[in-house]
Amino acid sequence: MAQVKIILREDVHGLGHAGTVVSVRPGYARNFLLPEGKAVLATEAGVKELEHHKRAIAEKIAKEMKGHAGVKARLESLKLAISVQVGEEGKLFGSVTAREIADLIAAQGVEIDRRKIDLRDPIKEAGTHTVPVRLHREVIANLKLEVTAANPPGEEAAKA
Repeated sequence: MAQVKIILREDVHGLGHAGTVVSVRPGYARNFLLPEGKAVLATEAGVKELEHHKRAIAEKIAKEMKGHAGVKARLESLKLAISVQVGEEGKLFGSVTAREIADLIAAQGVEIDRRKIDLRDPIKEAGTHTVPVRLHREVIANLKLEVTAANPPGEEAAKA
């Protein structure tokens, strides 16, 4: 299948950094990258424009890095806890997902897009977990999340 060359206007996780020329499938470019403003087609004029705007991109990234450093410090200082239903062996009936973690963070006054929360797999056990939040390609905050049992494991047996 044919590839389309595009210039990334901002960092796209798993694809490339702002200002790079990459090849992607036409549907990905047409349906996501171009409408979202994350990329432009790599035409001759586009490449010249990119060279002109590289300085502006560098300044924008430097400004974002300063903001991300403050957000990282704030995130790492948060004490997050969630209470969930657990089964006999301390396993969760469901799981704690990135959306729930984003809601917990928002309740503390920090708005984070759930896609920036880098959970490999949903959390399925009670305990303390370290959750990475990718604010920028070079700035990753590590949250501490305490998952506790809403119903302690022996409670159901005591009721019977």
